[in-house]
Amino acid sequence: MLYIGVDLGTSAVKLLLMDETGDIKNIVSKEYPLFFPHPGWSEQNPEDWFEKSMEGIRELTEGFDRSKVAGISFGGQMHGLVALDKDDQVIRPAILWNDGRTGEETDYLNNVIGKDKLSQYTANIAFAGFTAPKILWMKKHEPENFAKIVKIMLPKDYLAYRLSGSFCTDVSDASGMLLMDVKNRCWSKEMMEICGITEEMLPKLYESYEVVGTLKEDVAEALGLSADVKVIAGAGDNAAAAVGTGTVGDGMCNISLGTSGTIFISSENFGVDENNALHSFAHADGNYHLMGCMLSAASCNKWWMEDILKTKDFGKEQEGIQKLGENNVFFLPYLMGERSPHNNPDARAMFIGMSMDTTREDMTQAVLEGVAFGLRDSLEVARSLGIQIERTKICGGGAKSPLWKKIIANVMNLKVDVIESEEGPALGGAMLAAVGCGEYPDVKTIAEKIVKVVDTVEPEEELVKKYEEKYQKFRTIYPTVKCLY
Repeated sequence: MLYIGVDLGTSAVKLLLMDETGDIKNIVSKEYPLFFPHPGWSEQNPEDWFEKSMEGIRELTEGFDRSKVAGISFGGQMHGLVALDKDDQVIRPAILWNDGRTGEETDYLNNVIGKDKLSQYTANIAFAGFTAPKILWMKKHEPENFAKIVKIMLPKDYLAYRLSGSFCTDVSDASGMLLMDVKNRCWSKEMMEICGITEEMLPKLYESYEVVGTLKEDVAEALGLSADVKVIAGAGDNAAAAVGTGTVGDGMCNISLGTSGTIFISSENFGVDENNALHSFAHADGNYHLMGCMLSAASCNKWWMEDILKTKDFGKEQEGIQKLGENNVFFLPYLMGERSPHNNPDARAMFIGMSMDTTREDMTQAVLEGVAFGLRDSLEVARSLGIQIERTKICGGGAKSPLWKKIIANVMNLKVDVIESEEGPALGGAMLAAVGCGEYPDVKTIAEKIVKVVDTVEPEEELVKKYEEKYQKFRTIYPTVKCLY
């Protein structure tokens, strides 16, 4: 049988076709626009997601026996607010995960409602990108739109709704809304009350591998697929990427170097760190995970290469970088504010430590190292909880760079396992579809069967020592310059 994984990203939807053995048959990507109507705002039109996904699925399955497609599932950008009215029309453009407009609402939730209460209700505190602050923003700034809301959903759930008619979400993605009681995997009555919404406005909660419905007849016809194709709930992009890298079960780790950067630690037990510096979310395997998320990771390098150096030859720019652990230039990677562990939407990026002999390579190296140091900040929080991690998988666009993988291994002092397929959320979505269709009994089994480690980047003792010294300097910079933001 064939399974489709849909990775609904920020710049494009990536679709993957996989057979029951995990063999990837085809991959298609379709871009759509991102809108910035005001400084710090970030929006998309949900109709673009649907149109490009339909177009992509048709292209993905062309030349294959479409009658063999058994299931579709998703990995999707998290936290976005999609609001529908009584006629199922989108009320306003979706407010995305990297939108920074909700500073006041986030402060209100953290300081007036209080972090302790939020943590008690949801296992997390408010971050500017989360969904609940966006609902409060809409209530205050667009009351006429807020009054029209009948359904609230996340980006990938809009796709599931359009494909199947099922008003659903999954526990991993819903964990990032600040509306769900993560420990008990149900909606939080207290948070609904705070946001002025009802449970009827929120989708039904499913585990990531559960079937939510089948393709609507008109959709199936338009795609050339059977109306019996199952639609499976799917997961937030990071949880889906974790499935795609085999980061399931207890004590596994994955680092994602995508537009944003994450360090993801799977656990069979529910846990929260005392400062809520890490997100405590439900995982797509039926368990839990801790996650540190930095808002700009590979996007820092993209900005530096394309916007500043005016080049797209990323590899060539990295060729001259030789002296790892000896760079005196530091880069704070906060181009869009920062989430973990600083929770400061006003934080900004900076270079520091340049001198007359600083080279172009030093600056490029500083960008790569700055992202690695930023991820190390979150790893240190996990370590403070007694979590011992010795190795990590890696995925995302940045993971294609051998140099960046080496920097990560030595800054973190972790063995970095490179897997055969770095398709992340799209592969995770297809794997969840296979579990939902009964091809495999559970997520752990399919991960063990499909995910293969093909290389390991080992930390080097001498380099680890050098980077330890550099990291200790790096971690003093943000507290020193914080007052400038």
